[in-house]
Amino acid sequence: MDRFVLAGMGAGFTDGSLADDRTTLLQFAAFVRRGLWVVQPADVDAWLADLRGQGLARSTVYGRANTVARFYAFVITRYEQEVQARTGWTVVQPVDEFNRPRRPHDGRVRVPPTTEEVTCLFDGWRAQAVQARKYLPAVRNYVMASLWRRAGLRINESVMLDVADWHPDLGGFGKLHVRFGKGSMGRGPKARLVPGIDGVDALVAWWLTQIRPRFGDDLHTPGVPMFPSERRMPDGRPGRVSAARLRAALAQTVTAHLPLWAGRLTPHGLRHFCASSLYERGVDLKAIQELLGHEWLATTSGYIHVRKEHIEQSWVRANTRVADRLGVGVGERPGCIGN
Repeated sequence: MDRFVLAGMGAGFTDGSLADDRTTLLQFAAFVRRGLWVVQPADVDAWLADLRGQGLARSTVYGRANTVARFYAFVITRYEQEVQARTGWTVVQPVDEFNRPRRPHDGRVRVPPTTEEVTCLFDGWRAQAVQARKYLPAVRNYVMASLWRRAGLRINESVMLDVADWHPDLGGFGKLHVRFGKGSMGRGPKARLVPGIDGVDALVAWWLTQIRPRFGDDLHTPGVPMFPSERRMPDGRPGRVSAARLRAALAQTVTAHLPLWAGRLTPHGLRHFCASSLYERGVDLKAIQELLGHEWLATTSGYIHVRKEHIEQSWVRANTRVADRLGVGVGERPGCIGN
């Protein structure tokens, strides 16, 4: 286990991720109550059944099973012969195709609201913010949600933005330096630059010049949050707004202005809407991948949900080209024997 953790350190895994891996392996060892080199798939069957019996979330069970699978892949690759020489046992991979849990989101299609529905939601939100008793927090929540909708930021990415992360001089629209992008496999934050497209540049400029100064005169202090909390830290500066507060604000606004989506639309749903909206407007899939910060293009493809007759129209265009070349109408077949 120590060598497994050390390899993870070399690969750049975060301390928290490595600690979680070690805890999972120790809990698994305590469950099987015998040498890990003799573990068989049936042992993992019983362990996973026990985890589900505890009522753990699917994502938690998947993560723990994945940790055990990676550990055994590590042992088999590096130490199979050594373990066999010392114990007489051949180590097997106990997490196989039969007991390996599905990814938590496999088979789930997260279809976002339509453009008309999202427009209605944000129109109502904007009007509500203007009249809100707590004007500054209301406008802050609206602006942050607009970043999820227009630039596809994750909620935690927007929470961790600092004032200094906006660079209006980069590119044609300015860029947000997202320093705390989601990394893969516990390797820590993955930074990226997000262009201020789709009105984000004007929105951020308005926020920083007209609204943010009203939270405090700390705009030129290093490390101050772009989107502060209304509560103050012990030194008098505003703190950073919490993700939980933003989720609650979105839920309340959806209930008020888009009730058919109450309890269903999340910040991540607006991220899906951003990807789908940009794709429908002709933005290249690779560009959307870079905007969202995905490592794999296949992940981005899962965010694209076109509502119009996109597939049907593509099919018609493709068949029209073929028909033009063959001199037949769309839907007709060229003459052939036996037809």
